[in-house]
Amino acid sequence: MRYGIFSDVHGNLEALDVALTWLLEQRCDAYVFLGDAVGYGANPNEVCDRIRPIADVAIIGNHDAAACGRIDFSEYYDAAKHALQWSADKLTPENRAWLAGLPFKVRHGDLEFSHGSPVHPEAFDYLFAPEQVEALGGQLADLAQVTFIGHSHLTISFYVDEAAVVTPLIADAIDCNGSQKTIITVGSVGQPRDRDPRACCGVYDTDAKVFTFQRMSYDVLTARRKIIEAGLAPVFGERLLVGM
Repeated sequence: MRYGIFSDVHGNLEALDVALTWLLEQRCDAYVFLGDAVGYGANPNEVCDRIRPIADVAIIGNHDAAACGRIDFSEYYDAAKHALQWSADKLTPENRAWLAGLPFKVRHGDLEFSHGSPVHPEAFDYLFAPEQVEALGGQLADLAQVTFIGHSHLTISFYVDEAAVVTPLIADAIDCNGSQKTIITVGSVGQPRDRDPRACCGVYDTDAKVFTFQRMSYDVLTARRKIIEAGLAPVFGERLLVGM
C-alpha cells in the first residue's frame, strides 16, 4: 500500500495545488493530511476545500484547532494571533465544522499519524530534536512502528532502537526496515522551515517500508503578495522566499 502524506499547508493555495497535483499523479492508495490547513496564508477556505475531498485521513493541527475554537490561542505572539483570528473570521461554516471534527491522531496498524508528538497529541508538543524524543522515556514503547508527524515544518526523522537510543537523520528517503521504531517529520507544503523554500510532501510504501520526500517549486511570489494584500504580517510572506 502507498500513502501520500502532506502537512502544514497554512493557507498557501499555490503550494498546495502543486503538491496535490504531484501526489495525485502518484496514484496512491490513500492520502493523509497531518494538520494545519490554515494560519499564516491568505486562502484558508480554498485550502480546506481542496483537502477535504482528497484526504482519506486528516488530522487536526494546532492552527486548525485555534481557528475553529478548540484551543485557546491568546498566548500566541501577536502576528500569529492576528493571522489565526483572520482565518477564523474567514472560515465558512462547512470548513469550520470539518476542522472541529478532526481527530488528534489516527493509527493504522503499525503506522500512526499525528500533527505533533503522538504522546498526548492534544498538547501539540514538538519533536524536532533528539532530546525531545528521549524525553518521552517509557512512553517510547507505546509508539507505532512508524509515526508520521508535521508541526515543526522540518524534514528530520528519528530512529529509536530497542534500548531507547535516538538517532536523528535527514535524507531524501527514510528506510523503515529493521527492528527500530521510526518517527518521520514529513515537512511542510506551505511554510517550509528547513532552508528549502520548495513545497514538501512524500509517499510511504508499506511493502518497501520506505518514505520518500518530494520537493516542488511553486509560485512563491503570488503566495507572498496575497499574504501582504490580505493585511497579514509581511514576515509570513518573506519566510516563503527562503524556507525559514
